[in-house]
Amino acid sequence: MPRLTPIHWRKFDKFLLFVGCRFKRAKGDHRIYWRKDLKRPIVIPRDTELPIFIIRNNLRLLGISVEEYLKILKQI
Repeated sequence: MPRLTPIHWRKFDKFLLFVGCRFKRAKGDHRIYWRKDLKRPIVIPRDTELPIFIIRNNLRLLGISVEEYLKILKQI
């Protein structure tokens, strides 16, 4: 089974745009994304690498499994 690994925030930005989120605004060093079916916005920090817990929490908000996430990352 593939594992989650930390990735650069720009790669996660491409992933969010691919799954239909749109960039709403930036506040400090955090970027906020929104999609109509979400109950709350997706927030990612602009650190060099996103920790696994941030990726996992955002995947949970999006309703995307780890396997599906890894498959989408290979496409982009």
